[in-house]
Amino acid sequence: MDLSKLQPAEGSTKQRKRVGRGQGSGRGGTSTRGHKGAKSRSGYSRKIGFEGGQMPLQRRVPKFGFTNPNRVEYKGVNLDSLQMLVDTKKVKEITKEILVANGLVSKNDLVKILGRGELNAKLNVTVDKFSKSALAAIEKAGGKAITLGAEVKEEAKPKAKATPKTETKKEEAKPAKEKKADEVDSKED
Repeated sequence: MDLSKLQPAEGSTKQRKRVGRGQGSGRGGTSTRGHKGAKSRSGYSRKIGFEGGQMPLQRRVPKFGFTNPNRVEYKGVNLDSLQMLVDTKKVKEITKEILVANGLVSKNDLVKILGRGELNAKLNVTVDKFSKSALAAIEKAGGKAITLGAEVKEEAKPKAKATPKTETKKEEAKPAKEKKADEVDSKED
């Protein structure tokens, strides 16, 4: 076999149709575009989904429901997966980095531990969220469930500042009333 003699299989390639080469070519004149209309003109490009004026599919199909733009997606990892990690990899604690390293989640995923399966090992698990059943199972086995970001949220809470009461407005208001009362008394005299 010689690389310089390689060529495509017979019949697998065809020559491009050449249009607009005069009447003798058989494809002159309108150049296979037909007469008049948008498609016969240069510069025509149709919109994606355009069906010649017929109601397009994306408008014919009924739409319902609601997609919450603020939804937070969590990647679920079950207790049996954690137990498998303990049995095979001999890990002592579970963090997001360990789950990523073992291919259970991606590095940008938020992780939630779910309660399927059993956990026999005493583990400290540090992830974004826990289901109630998983939380109970981890604590029952003697481990700790640490939620990521919980410490940050507590530190970020602003402390309420005590504002001193302003009594100056009340003091200013009293002399004004007394002045009016003095004016009324002087008019009566």
